[in-house]
Amino acid sequence: MDLFTPLELPGGTTLPNRLAKAAMEESLASQPGQLPDARMEQLYARWARGGAGLIITGNVMVDRRALTSPGTIVLDAGTPLEPFRRWARAASSGGGRVWMQINHPGRQVRSGMPGTVWAPSDIRISLGRHTRLFARPTAMTEADIRATIARFAVTARLAEEAGFHGVQVHAAHGYLLSQFLSPLVNRRTDAWGGSLDNRARLLTEVLAAVREQVSPGFAVGVKLNAADFQRGGFDTEEAAEVIRLLGGLGVDLVELSGGSVESPASMGLTSDHRRLEREAYFLTLAERFLQTATVPLMLTGGIARRATAEKALARGVAVVGMATALALHPELPARWQAGEDTAEVTTTAPRLNWKDRELACAATLSWVRHQLDRAARGTHPRLRASAGLLFMLESLRNRRQIHTYGTWLTQNPAPEPPTA
Repeated sequence: MDLFTPLELPGGTTLPNRLAKAAMEESLASQPGQLPDARMEQLYARWARGGAGLIITGNVMVDRRALTSPGTIVLDAGTPLEPFRRWARAASSGGGRVWMQINHPGRQVRSGMPGTVWAPSDIRISLGRHTRLFARPTAMTEADIRATIARFAVTARLAEEAGFHGVQVHAAHGYLLSQFLSPLVNRRTDAWGGSLDNRARLLTEVLAAVREQVSPGFAVGVKLNAADFQRGGFDTEEAAEVIRLLGGLGVDLVELSGGSVESPASMGLTSDHRRLEREAYFLTLAERFLQTATVPLMLTGGIARRATAEKALARGVAVVGMATALALHPELPARWQAGEDTAEVTTTAPRLNWKDRELACAATLSWVRHQLDRAARGTHPRLRASAGLLFMLESLRNRRQIHTYGTWLTQNPAPEPPTA
């Protein structure tokens, strides 16, 4: 078995190889409407030609009132489907499987964004002097929770109608489902908080609702933190138990990642000062789950070299996910399969040794999104671009986009979802 051996998933989907384009937040939605456009088609057509067996989109929000940024794509009951059909056709044009990552940001919403900011409890993101950059959340009511479950199911059904082969439910990186899993954020005393079974209830009910809305052959994956990397947060023991639960819920693949905006482990940093591997950050943690997991596992986070990908596969990981490496070189899987030596190819983002770690992480993400934008326009990566300058320009652009988004949201209120 090697990276280019096909993989049959539990639900019957076959991936042509073991390499996946992991989700990255492109922030390329066209406005007004928060829709995919020709840039997204061009970007995903490049990844399709690049040879990854599985392509997972950047997060698509299930509720137009709740976005991480004004450049985020939305798919809900009121969204026109034709732009998504074109996106799915472009992304699947190379023969790989294409899954839409579906998500709700919960409390990870920037201050000044219109709409709703929800969380399991009214606990704000804590980032020291940068705390004010995120809005204060409102604790969700039972009705809010039920409506959100229904929204996930509607988005999954529409994704299938649009031609995607599956969805990945995002329950990692500090977004809403991850917030419910976290004992630090979820302080509820009702049926949605307290014990791990209760904290995992939103995730399990979302998955059940999604499965009811899609066909049996439509793939359903989950992105889960192997750990939150915060003291007292969701840890590896709890992650192992959640993975066990997912095995009986029709889940085809669990992608392991880690961290949140408060502890950016997916970028190799943690708030609990834990030492991560220089590459494949979560491989050591993943090994704790491999012997007991009843669902195939995908590993992402800092994987950019073929030797690293092969190491993860040899240790029992079913699918190897890459993100930044494919932002810079969308054709990397095809080059590996052709036997090309890519050892000298730059496949990682710059490491910014700024004193302000939070700003350094934000600037690095701006740099990656800049490379995605260039790929979407058919140009080559600009490796020497200044991450600091790109962060400033993106911040200015976001301010203009927020106004456009707010106007559109006022004129196009969110449709009520069916009762879950």
